[in-house]
Amino acid sequence: MNFLPKKIFFTKGVGRDSTQLGAFEQALRDAGIEKFNLVRVSSIIPPNCKIITKEEGLKHLKAGSIVFLVLSKIESNEPNRLITASIGAAIPKNKKNYGYLSEYEAFGENAEIAGREAEEIAAKMFATAHGIKFDKNSGIDRKIATTRNITQSAVVGKDGKWTCAIAAAVFVW
Repeated sequence: MNFLPKKIFFTKGVGRDSTQLGAFEQALRDAGIEKFNLVRVSSIIPPNCKIITKEEGLKHLKAGSIVFLVLSKIESNEPNRLITASIGAAIPKNKKNYGYLSEYEAFGENAEIAGREAEEIAAKMFATAHGIKFDKNSGIDRKIATTRNITQSAVVGKDGKWTCAIAAAVFVW
């Protein structure tokens, strides 16, 4: 059986609750993916996979569906703690090639820094998998692939409630 997704969308969310699980559920709700049975997978964007909007992607899914995704998740209940979850993507210009996704979580890093790191990880994985030289300073050749990220930051409240930040790349058929 071949499970080759044709589309992918990106989403993010943050949740707060008195319990760790409750905060995760709230983050899923914020991201719009709480009503699905989520299956975490690794890091490959299939060839010919089209990037679509979250709104378009959700139209293809029904409550209770088994949904495959790459998920970045971080949580804390330490007051005033900055948490950040990010998904980086390296998307090939030649759609016949496959791309890469990376998950990145950090304490104390803002969304911009974490997003850049997630993109760099995805670009490095893409380059090394495709036999392309990767230079951290110059990144990946934009003629070969582009990078992007989706990143969610949050600061745990002074009340110490559990806070969860997620970022996800969700596959659709």
